[in-house]
Amino acid sequence: MAEDEIRLVKFLSESGCASRRGAGELVKSGRVSVNGATVFEPGLRIKPGDRVELDGMAVCGGRQKVYLVLNKPVGYVCSAADRHADKLALDLLREVGERVFSAGRLDKDSEGMLIFSNDGEYIDFLSHPRYEVSKVYEVTTARPLEKNFRDGFVSGVELDGEVLRVLGVDELGKCKYRFRLNEGKKREIRRLCAFAGAPVKRLKRVRIGKLPLGNLPVGKYRFLNAEEVELSKQKG
Repeated sequence: MAEDEIRLVKFLSESGCASRRGAGELVKSGRVSVNGATVFEPGLRIKPGDRVELDGMAVCGGRQKVYLVLNKPVGYVCSAADRHADKLALDLLREVGERVFSAGRLDKDSEGMLIFSNDGEYIDFLSHPRYEVSKVYEVTTARPLEKNFRDGFVSGVELDGEVLRVLGVDELGKCKYRFRLNEGKKREIRRLCAFAGAPVKRLKRVRIGKLPLGNLPVGKYRFLNAEEVELSKQKG
């Protein structure tokens, strides 16, 4: 194997097409070609001069890596593929000038901290539960969450055939709580609170790793420096 060869999925993720895992799915679905031939093997190695195309468009490697944080407003959808969504979180990042994707998601009715980057390895690190990067949420419920339910959330609750578990729940005030998770299953906090008879009224992500959202205005973004990128990767 030549030293200058690179795995196709790494090339795609470093080019800003998708995260490393997402790039693998792109290849498996037949959307990627190398030198005019459709390929299906994510581990394929390519060399300098090979022409890589995604959906018929050339992919250029070696892009500058960018990292940014967005304070997502309620009503915006994180998926770029939702044709029925009126407002996409990516719409707020049009001035960035790079194709970026998010580390995890927030549902339409939730708000707060989202990290975006064109660095696929970084996004995978923040997203995959095996790296245990915690996320912190401030949650307001329609009625108090009883302590026995809060303790149960930490022990684990089986709902819809899967176990939902949080790292911790701290009471902040009347019907206000801080949730800490390192694996965000779909609408996990909302499902747990509904199970406890205390539906969520407001859900805001305020920290990823050791990086806080801070006072970033709703609907605005800013670029992260190298120190902040490292903070976001640390266990909270």
